[in-house]
Amino acid sequence: MTSAILANSLPILAQAAVEVADKPNINWLLTVLVIGIASLLILILVLRLQAFVALILTSMIVAILSGMPLNEITDSLVSGMGSALGMLATIVGLGAIFGQVLEYSGGAQSLANGVHKTFGEKRAPMAMVLVGFLISIPVFFDVALVILAPILVAMARKSGKSILRYGLPLCAAMAVTHACIPPTPGPILVGLNLGADIGLMILWGAIVGLPTAIIAGLLGAKMGDKMVVPIPNIFAEAKVEPTGGGGKKPIPAWEVIVLILLPIALILVQSIVSLDLKPQVEAFAAGTALEGGFSMLNAEGGPKTWVQTILFLGHPITALMITTLVTLFLLGTLRGTDKATLMDLSTKALGPAGIIILVTGAGGVFKAILVDSGVGNALAELFSGLDAPLILLGFLLTTIIRVTQGSATVAMIGGSALMAESIKAAFEEGLMSSHDVALAGIAIACGATMISHVNDSGFWVVKNYLGMTEKQCLSTFTVITTVIGLVGFALAFGLSFIF
Repeated sequence: MTSAILANSLPILAQAAVEVADKPNINWLLTVLVIGIASLLILILVLRLQAFVALILTSMIVAILSGMPLNEITDSLVSGMGSALGMLATIVGLGAIFGQVLEYSGGAQSLANGVHKTFGEKRAPMAMVLVGFLISIPVFFDVALVILAPILVAMARKSGKSILRYGLPLCAAMAVTHACIPPTPGPILVGLNLGADIGLMILWGAIVGLPTAIIAGLLGAKMGDKMVVPIPNIFAEAKVEPTGGGGKKPIPAWEVIVLILLPIALILVQSIVSLDLKPQVEAFAAGTALEGGFSMLNAEGGPKTWVQTILFLGHPITALMITTLVTLFLLGTLRGTDKATLMDLSTKALGPAGIIILVTGAGGVFKAILVDSGVGNALAELFSGLDAPLILLGFLLTTIIRVTQGSATVAMIGGSALMAESIKAAFEEGLMSSHDVALAGIAIACGATMISHVNDSGFWVVKNYLGMTEKQCLSTFTVITTVIGLVGFALAFGLSFIF
């Protein structure tokens, strides 16, 4: 079965090897790439190695087969890990602490309750789409579902309707945000690999993601109304408390929304300023001045103090640091949580964050090896001769990786690493704009969301927490993730022709 999966998983690359048979070196490097991807799948699916170990080992295999000098391989491994984690490790750590405090304080529950109260029972599924879309920005998919599952149970009991009516729209929206909107680790790494502007990734991720989440959420609601399942046994006695362990009274939903949107707003403002600043710097260097507008540069050609301040505050690390500190104060200290408890919460949050950091760091290693071994350049040269948009190729390659090995994060790592050199070359040659690069990143994220099934840990979390059988989950959640991937890609692909 595994051999059949692998045989059907890489048609693009297999055909590519045939098309470049007259170029022996490129042909071999592409063959090495096929071997590398096959090795990664075998290590994860057959030998059941942890993704971190599998990515590092696959990187070594690719490096050796490509002919890299053995003494350079370890240097490339170290530099790849370091470059990937330079910003990502800090973002993941801060985001994990933010999410942990949000859970403990009851903020997530308050958001769900507040939105549901505002929308009412008739629009409850759309309320859960909004909740899922917002809450999955700072909180990982699996964790967010665990946090909000008691809310779903309470809503199902109160209305007498199936828990799927609320749970499937919630999961649909969380799947979109988890894949498409930084500062979630997956899309952050995609942006770093492609050299995309993180602010533009957030902007286009939201523009593409929100309508995608609404469409998928409406589909989930219809499925939920038709498929009634009993409340899972694990929630037989579940009760929803108005506050978490640190709160004395319910937290206003608007306060949670402001905290979630704070880092996004800071990053977006920074990106807007950066886009306006770049042509001014280029004009100054060329000895000319741009017509109209106001200058952001001082007499020496450097950014003015206010510009530097915005760029500093809007950097993802600074934005998340500010948000985390504000959250610790507002939802922790100000609400009576002692310092020791906040310390314990922060330490607890960094445990699971460490796994995410190591896996994404290993993805950085994989990307570095592809570049240093020449495999990335070979793939870029191949793609330059194909009559297909890079955004489409990125989506297809990532979908293949996603379907065969399951993890959305690993799929984003692999897809963005494979496409990095091609997209960077197209950008440098003026064939792609900054917006195109960001949209290509969103397309890769959509490919990583496609067709969640039995090899995806998220599939089993959704199945268990919503009380479905495997068949029911395949006929609902798997269909929903496929719709998310196709709709999201269609929107990103269409927008790439406009911007």
